[in-house]
Amino acid sequence: MDFDWLVIVDALPALLQGAKLTVLITVAGLVGGSLVGLLFGLMRAYGNRLFSSIGFAYVELVRGTPIVVQVMFIYFALPMLAHIRVDPMTAAVTAIIVNSGAYIAEIVRGAFLSVPKGLREAGLALGVPVWRVLAFVIGPVAFRRMTPPLGNQFIVSLKDTSLFIVIGVGELTRQGQEIMAANFRAVEIWSAVAIIYLCLIGALTLALRMVEKRMRIL
Repeated sequence: MDFDWLVIVDALPALLQGAKLTVLITVAGLVGGSLVGLLFGLMRAYGNRLFSSIGFAYVELVRGTPIVVQVMFIYFALPMLAHIRVDPMTAAVTAIIVNSGAYIAEIVRGAFLSVPKGLREAGLALGVPVWRVLAFVIGPVAFRRMTPPLGNQFIVSLKDTSLFIVIGVGELTRQGQEIMAANFRAVEIWSAVAIIYLCLIGALTLALRMVEKRMRIL
């Protein structure tokens, strides 16, 4: 079989449109997921029994179910339960927020608890409020330690967007499938899709490396 580069050239605009949607879902989902993860991570690390239990239940519920099931539940089951109509894009972003939030919560919890207790005790002994100790004493140290695993989670979440093909979101994989169904040029189309994913993840990895170098983690 001949590899026809013109097939890729013709498909490139649609694939790039799909890549743009992939990036949008990833960025929006990770911004929300980071906030959710920070909240539940601190609840797990420093909350009382009730807050810690809520955080534990959320993390275990999400980690115990595949993201495909989560997005199917948000898209198909949630409207029936809550009488709320959810479009595919909203369901995809929500799924990334919910899924990445649980994993980021564990990263946050581990990073904060890894900081020596002496720092927290010293801050409290000086009369500094707890939230200021967490934000300005423990937080900067913890953030440096959580940066590498956070980067790994960001990459995983980007790749997870390909699973939203099941609810018809027009991201990169969906675009590739539709083009391939029309021209039956599987080799060219899926090669192009793979290269675009590699470029996206390569750019993300490079950005994370720069952050790590700036923070002198490497």
